[in-house]
Amino acid sequence: MPNIIIDGKKFECRDGIPVLQAALEAGFEVPHYCYHPGLSVVASCRLCLMQTKMPNPRTKELEWSPKLLPSCQTPVKDGMEVRFDSEAVKSNAKHVMEYYLINHPLDCPVCDKAGECYLQDYTEEYGPSTSRMVEEKTKNPKKDIGSHTLLYQDRCVLCTRCVRFAQEVAGTGELAVVNRGNRGEIDVFPGQPLENPLQGNVVDLCPVGALLDKEFLFKQRVWMLKSTPSISPTDSRGNTVLIDHNDERIHRVRPRFNEKVNDWWISDENRFGWHYVHSADRLNLPMTRTNGHFSASRWEDAVNIVRTEISKAAAGNDGSAVAVVLSPMMSCEEAWLLATAVRQLAPKATLAIGWVPIEGQDQKFPKGFVIKAEKCPNRRGIETIMHALGGPGANFDEFLRGCDEGRFKFAFVSGGYPKVWLTSAAADRIGRVPTIVTHDLFASPLDAKAMLRLPSVTFAEREGSFMNCDDLIQPFERALRPLEGCKADGQFFYELAGKNGLFRAPRVREMMAQTLPQFANVFTPRPEPDYAH
Repeated sequence: MPNIIIDGKKFECRDGIPVLQAALEAGFEVPHYCYHPGLSVVASCRLCLMQTKMPNPRTKELEWSPKLLPSCQTPVKDGMEVRFDSEAVKSNAKHVMEYYLINHPLDCPVCDKAGECYLQDYTEEYGPSTSRMVEEKTKNPKKDIGSHTLLYQDRCVLCTRCVRFAQEVAGTGELAVVNRGNRGEIDVFPGQPLENPLQGNVVDLCPVGALLDKEFLFKQRVWMLKSTPSISPTDSRGNTVLIDHNDERIHRVRPRFNEKVNDWWISDENRFGWHYVHSADRLNLPMTRTNGHFSASRWEDAVNIVRTEISKAAAGNDGSAVAVVLSPMMSCEEAWLLATAVRQLAPKATLAIGWVPIEGQDQKFPKGFVIKAEKCPNRRGIETIMHALGGPGANFDEFLRGCDEGRFKFAFVSGGYPKVWLTSAAADRIGRVPTIVTHDLFASPLDAKAMLRLPSVTFAEREGSFMNCDDLIQPFERALRPLEGCKADGQFFYELAGKNGLFRAPRVREMMAQTLPQFANVFTPRPEPDYAH
């Protein structure tokens, strides 16, 4: 690995990366707009210029070159010495920032990017204290460029990140720079709105307030938001995200860098697929059927009811008449707790994996990003746990056939899907089981057959880990408290398994690792520098 000297300090860096990347990874704050490691290098913003030592043509001795070089376009070399903390570099940044501010509107009070805008930050750090602009500023109209995105051209610094993303990563190329010189601006091609499945990433990429998400527009100030690392449950790839929330409500979801899965990007499905979390139709109380009608129950009673009914169904058959459906929407820890709790009471109980939703085919993009057709986050995790525990197992169709054949006296059916997932026909087949407990987010046709209905929680209200389609185990944290009236799934299963205290996913993973060693070291993505968003 090469060693370079930055502002008099020696650092070891990765081979082949630009000096800018090496400086950012070393903790230096180098201003930049156009550079992003996931996109081609154009060196157009001229903010990241640096000084470097080069041989004097006459004396051959290394001297600081008067010519500034773009650090984003200069690869590291062993022994290279560069500096950003010099008068020449600072003067360049000041003049460049003055140019960017010539026509920029002073609308920070109403701009959604305020608080995370690099034009604000760089103006404070490197820009001139006063403007010499006396002519009237050029004004451009706001543009509606797609169903999710607005373009405020007045704020644009023409870094072209959005254009390069649409061409290189999404592969759809809806965006372009039109006109020349000081009249240049971003626009969509006629008849081609920005509607590709990855389009929301251009809002994340924009270092200023030019590209904005319509759903987030004027909803929250970013300094009021808390960010929680999570994993999107919308497909089996396990894309890592940040949930930005305030006052127990999600306001946006953004990508979280992951070198093994999604790099810097997420799909629009990941980005906008969280609205069911705040649906008014969610279940929020445990309900027990009495005299043919549901009535509110207590969570403490629910634990006793489930344990009692499993024991009754297992009496005399060692549990072969008991079935539990483990939803692929559950975390690994929750599934393990539920399965082990049931197996303690019914050793020969059937563990069945829940319905695995498949929509269309995998979508593959030019630089490797994939949107999986399998729309659940933890199928592989459930299968791994079922295999490790041994004993009778089944897929969802096999479970339904067992219901048809009258093999089960008791069934615990977990759901947790963002949409209604059970058809009336499937509910009728499960309904042949004499005693049914449902655990779901929304009402379903199976409720009419259930003796106990328990509300579940969403991905944002749980902690744990998912195992993606490539067998990568990734942990995530809880962003929101469970909906009022609900109990966290992990806590309920923890109590069902006879354990005291609070459910904590890392502690449960330690228990799991005794028989499932892969859970001893889950994967957490490396932290990445902030590339001006």
